Amino acid sequence: MPDYPALSTRLIGETESALGALLAPLLAEAELTFIQWVVLSLATAGGASSPGIGRDQLINGITKARKVDPADVSAAITELENAAALVTAGDRVTLTDLGQASFSRVRARVEEITNYVFDLPAEDLAAAGRVLATVRARANSVLADMGSASR
Repeated sequence: MPDYPALSTRLIGETESALGALLAPLLAEAELTFIQWVVLSLATAGGASSPGIGRDQLINGITKARKVDPADVSAAITELENAAALVTAGDRVTLTDLGQASFSRVRARVEEITNYVFDLPAEDLAAAGRVLATVRARANSVLADMGSASR
């Protein structure tokens, strides 16, 4: 049986870096930044029955989840709308046909890689999910406490 390292911030960071390194060339090929990819991903999350997402909801969701400046998310939306013509962005951000095609191409490649990387027993994936969700919740709690202490 292989000897696995203990769960640590280093292991989590190295894993995130490895996964990011897998995604980076796919995004570069599609001429997308990571934040633009997240915008496209969340704008498609509702599916055909709920096209697009409220602009403010999108910005707030990405800012909270990715710990980025709201201005960077807003700029990514503007770039996707004006330069790339991948979204329309009024009160709601919706993918254009070109945006949907670009998203679908990258998403298909991501799914291929994800299927390989996460080909693990269901109980292992469930345990990893529980642990990472707990670590994330605790980290967000500490961040909230740090934010309220600085006010």
